[in-house]
Amino acid sequence: MDETLLTFVGIDVAKAKLDIHIHPTNETFTTPRNPAGLAELVARMRALAPQLIVLEATGGLETVVLSALGVAGLPVVAINPRQMRDFARATGHFAKTDRLDARLIALFAARIQPDLRPLPAEQAILLGELLARREQLLGMIVAETNRGQQLSARRLVRQVTEHVHWLQKQLSDIEAELDEAIRASPLWRENATLLTSVPGVGDGLTRTLLIELPELGTLTRRQISALVGVAPMARDSGTMRGCRSIRGGRSTVRAKLFMATWVACRHNPVIKAAYERLRAAGKPRKVALVACMRKLLVILNAIVRTGTPWQANEIPASS
Repeated sequence: MDETLLTFVGIDVAKAKLDIHIHPTNETFTTPRNPAGLAELVARMRALAPQLIVLEATGGLETVVLSALGVAGLPVVAINPRQMRDFARATGHFAKTDRLDARLIALFAARIQPDLRPLPAEQAILLGELLARREQLLGMIVAETNRGQQLSARRLVRQVTEHVHWLQKQLSDIEAELDEAIRASPLWRENATLLTSVPGVGDGLTRTLLIELPELGTLTRRQISALVGVAPMARDSGTMRGCRSIRGGRSTVRAKLFMATWVACRHNPVIKAAYERLRAAGKPRKVALVACMRKLLVILNAIVRTGTPWQANEIPASS
């Protein structure tokens, strides 16, 4: 298909504004990142009917933009900033302003045309923020607990202890809200039951998968592994054969999957057997663990896709 017949949009997201570039017409405009600005953006994009709208994931600033465009039924996808950096280097674009970034993102959209991924509904976006807040609270609880252990003054120890209790109450409230939302959604409730049927998979990983990985059950084993970032990447050049390694992907999902796999290596018969087999073959501990992370993810993907709960004796060895 002739690229010149298609329209691609790049959006550079900042805290206060959005810079938009349209390829190949090179039309540009700026709009505030507020409800009025988003309404204007949606109206203009609907009139334009672009082939694809691309923006960078920018630590949460893009969430409201994704939500507005996605709810309007527009073809929008957020990409990893690493992809844009690699694309900029490959195409020789080194200057950096908001307008130039928007132009480069639009060019990336036209040249690469990244696959659209299912956008979460507005409720899922809110729950994603709750999940992020839960991780922040966990980090603060650990930090405050460590500080309290270094104090000797009773008044300060009491103050830190009270703060930890308050943080734990906030954490409990957020977890209750997350669990209630999962129970309220028939699809999420069914998938949560399927996921927690797997030994080693608890509420933490289940929440993360439901909210942060809506593609689970819709992709092939290779696609889901690459999306999460547990697929080994080659590092070969000429006759040199480098060590395979994992990189990119969704770090939040990968972190939870890592912890669940540690548990599964002790309590899940399929994952435990795979881990012991790899270690007996001389694989380093980390390599064996990553391979088991990938295996566990592929099993979870298959379970959600088929709607069949865990049955250890039915899991093929090549999963």
